Amino acid sequence: MKCQHASGGFGGSERNDPHILYTLSALQILALYDRLDLVNADQVVLYIKGLQQSDGSFAGDAWGEIDTRFSYCALSCCSLLNRLDAIDVPRAVDFLIACRNFDGGFGCTPGNESHAGQVFTCVAALSIADGLQHVDQDLLSWWLSERQTPSGGLCGRPEKLQDVCYSWWCLSALSILGRLHWIDQAALTQFILFCQDEHDGGISDRPEDMVDAFHTFFGVAALSLMGYAGLEPIDPVYALPVKVMQRIRQPKRQHS
Repeated sequence: MKCQHASGGFGGSERNDPHILYTLSALQILALYDRLDLVNADQVVLYIKGLQQSDGSFAGDAWGEIDTRFSYCALSCCSLLNRLDAIDVPRAVDFLIACRNFDGGFGCTPGNESHAGQVFTCVAALSIADGLQHVDQDLLSWWLSERQTPSGGLCGRPEKLQDVCYSWWCLSALSILGRLHWIDQAALTQFILFCQDEHDGGISDRPEDMVDAFHTFFGVAALSLMGYAGLEPIDPVYALPVKVMQRIRQPKRQHS
């Protein structure tokens, strides 16, 4: 909680300025520990509301960068706090639709090329906003399934290398769209496991590269989506364990 600023937003550390990315990360961590009660929801949503622009998009921070990642963060934060009423959801949906491309994918802003990372943020954001009817589900699922390379791994754009992080970006969107079976899950599982350091633990972007926390999370999350034995089921929209989301959605008990 020391990373929260007076504005309501969270920074990456006590010394960093607030940003919507870190604000979502903070809420996700607190949700994992069942401590969202520590958060002043009104303060947080006021910060997020102040980042929404007239076209429905969201800036990441006071410096004004616009990206569909921030739209997802805004909708996810407000949903986790049960405060979607605090932002203009229909206008947020309009901006996301404007970022949709001819291939069914989504870019970071209108006119930018489709990218698997942006596809996840837009599809998940539209799911939160009950706007999945705006997605060409078969076309987009085809585009996502085409991201699988001969190695079994997934890439983020045509003609790019496979990377473990796209296992999550692509699979989560396919899961939301009910098309998880459109890729070779056995081949992808093998690729992710090949990227694991068998001695020290952790997962890298590609086999033989250095492991890091970023790719370890996305590798484990993707394995969870595919039902890998021993892993907790993960929610493809919120990137949190299903049991955590079930707990958050439970009606609060009234104390006598």
